[in-house]
This record gives sequence, C-alpha cells and structure tokens, in this order.
Amino acid sequence: MTIAVDCRMIDASGVGVYLRGILPFFLQSGNDLLLLGNTARLNSFSSNANVRIIECKVKQFSIKELFFFPIRLQRQINKADVYFVPFFNIPGGIKIPVYTTIHDIIFPDMPELSSKAGLAARMWFFRRAFAKSRKIFTVSQFSKSRIEHHLGAEKPVIVTYSAIQQMFLEYRVNAGNIVKKETIVFIGNIKKHKGLDYLLDAFHQARNEGLPHKLIIIGSKENFRSSDNAIMQKIGSIGNAVSFTGFVSDEKLMEHLSTAALLVQPSLYEGFCLPPLEAMVLGTHALISDIPVLKEIYADYPVTFFRAGDSNDLKEKMAELLFKKEPASLNLNDALLYKYTFEKTASIILKTVISG
Repeated sequence: MTIAVDCRMIDASGVGVYLRGILPFFLQSGNDLLLLGNTARLNSFSSNANVRIIECKVKQFSIKELFFFPIRLQRQINKADVYFVPFFNIPGGIKIPVYTTIHDIIFPDMPELSSKAGLAARMWFFRRAFAKSRKIFTVSQFSKSRIEHHLGAEKPVIVTYSAIQQMFLEYRVNAGNIVKKETIVFIGNIKKHKGLDYLLDAFHQARNEGLPHKLIIIGSKENFRSSDNAIMQKIGSIGNAVSFTGFVSDEKLMEHLSTAALLVQPSLYEGFCLPPLEAMVLGTHALISDIPVLKEIYADYPVTFFRAGDSNDLKEKMAELLFKKEPASLNLNDALLYKYTFEKTASIILKTVISG
C-alpha cells in the first residue's frame, strides 16, 4: 500500500510533535510512503527505499489549497492508496480515501477565543474535513466526545493518544544526577485557554508570602498580541521573578524541565496536553488543572490537581508543594513511562487506513 502523508506541519508544535512521532513507525511498516512538504526538511527520510518526497509550499487553509491546488500534486497524491493528514486541512482535488486528525475542537467550545467570522470559518473547515474524511483520528476521549457533539456521530472518530517523544526518555537516562533549581516552569502561550493569567495571580500571591522561586515561561514574549496588555502589565508588576525563554531547542527545553522544582499547567482547555508528561518523565512534579481531559490523560499519574480557573486554590497547592523541602525527583515506573507511545498511536492509524 502507498500512503500519502501531508508533512507540511512537521515543524509545528503540537501537530508537528504528533507527526514526527508517528513517521518512524510508518517507515518501519513496510508500506510505501509519499511525503508531501518541504523537501529540505524531509531529506532525512529520503534514504529509505519506500519513501518518495514531493515539494509542496502551498499554505494550509489557504484559497490556493482549497481551489487551486497544483494539478501535478493532485495527480501524484491520487496515485497513492490513501491520504493521511495530521490536521484537518484537506487540499482540493484529492480523490483517494482521506484520513484526518482533529486534535481538538476548542473554538466552538470557547467561542470567545475568536470573532464570529473567525469561528464561522473554522467551523466550515471542521465540517469540510469531517465530510471528506473516511475516518477521523483524535488524541483523547474528551476530544472525541466534543467532535461528535459539534460535528455528529455518523462518522467513526478513533482515539490515537499523543505521546512522549523518545528523546525525553533518553535524556532522563543519560542526564545523570540532576540538580533541582528554585524554578517553576510554564509551557505555552498567552491565549486565554492556557490559563497563564491564573498562574500569574497565584505566583504573585505566593511571592508576597515569601516563595523564593522564579517563574520561567517557555514561549515567546514577542508573539503576545496587543490585546494581552493586561497580562503583560501583570507580569511587569511581578518584576524579574518572571522570565521568558523565547524559542528554545529541544535540549534546552529538557534542561529547563528536568531542573525545575515544578511544572504548572493551568489550562482551561486542551486536546491532550503533553508538558505534564514530559515533565514527569524528566523527574519533575506537575501541578495541573482539573479539567476533564487532564483528569482523563493523567488519572494514573502522580500529579497534583487544582480547581481550574481558581488562582487561590492554585496558590495554595503550589505553596504546599514548594514551601516544603525541595521536592524530590519523580521516578515513573515503566507502565507510566510507556503508557502513551507513538508506536501505539502509529499502529492504530496504520491498522485503520490499511483495513479501510
């Protein structure tokens, strides 16, 4: 079987991690692969006899992708048996069976995140992907329930959990004795559903009560929108106890996570949410909001939950963990280390697309 795979988002954060995680197992499956994307970025796969790469610079969700997708690309893709998309953008002119991944459906669940026009446009793309796909993949039972709620249950929605990247497992083994620092790590952006606002309030209160730790925000300050001035002012009022890393390499990300005393994930909405898993694999405790998806994903893990959107409860839980003696490093057992793997995820996807 020949599987055409849209790899244009291979360097993205969430979608890219998912795609980079499953591709090695696609390669090992014995199927022929047609990879669509940046040929320079995909060059590392070119030595595989079962791989062919075609250049595609067409932007996702663009007018060109929908209505003027190059005929030469359509022809090459349509010679494959199936087309797999790790997101919900489907080019025009694809006539073979399509399988897409909808990681979450946040915008109709939190319409305040976009304008009415923006929500309408996103829902059009969601419905189009749902209509054109033979089956839909998603990354949690929570996301599956929300997809079925908004798009219907007449099409199969299959859960293929996201997973930890192998490099995190290897880093923990090879890092040796890791010395913890008085740092708290947050990974994400300033968008409302990430809950940074509540973390800042809790952190400010804790600092006023003598917490010596510093907060490291792994994300770019420059990408913050002008509408988020209130959060920027709040950060400014805390002073140099908050720092932004900007873009960091994988190695630097793992260093921040492994040496932190605590990771805080105050999200109000997620599809899966990898940072708590990454932190725990690297030996760092995780304090996370009690939203349904995180209760699902981390039910068996040694996390601490706080009430979502409650900065006072977050402060109390954070202080309880950090005012004590410096938290010891976590050591997850094998069952938890390997509960979510991309080998399992890829296996489900391959079995589904091959069986039709």
